Amino acid sequence: MREAILSLVLLSILCAAAAKGEPASVDQNFPSTYVPSGKALFQLYCATCHGVDARGNGPLALALKTPPPDLTMLAKRHDGKFPTEYVTRILQFGTTSAAHGSSEMPAWGPIFRYFDKTSQAAARKRIDNLCNYLASIQQ
Repeated sequence: MREAILSLVLLSILCAAAAKGEPASVDQNFPSTYVPSGKALFQLYCATCHGVDARGNGPLALALKTPPPDLTMLAKRHDGKFPTEYVTRILQFGTTSAAHGSSEMPAWGPIFRYFDKTSQAAARKRIDNLCNYLASIQQ
């Protein structure tokens, strides 16, 4: 049931894009070089599960098998240092181990490349912006 809800949400976004013949992106009206801030990206793509405050209390959190983690505690869980490489890897490739989050966590790298018409640089900038934002909200 939970997988079905998440699949339907993603599918509806992609279907809307396909109907228009272009990637579904809220920044379609901006220049191709525009990449939103990490906070804007978080609110658009992450808050649904992780919550607007990044504490794991988003509206879809209850539909997931594994509750989303409190992202404001990443540094605390990693000996006081924000794990930039770890977070980047999760954002780019998703998770493969239940110990590092459920497989319900999407891999944003391919999605961002799709939005940016396969631009590796723009996709990387989105991931960097998200990482920087997450680093800025650590407790």
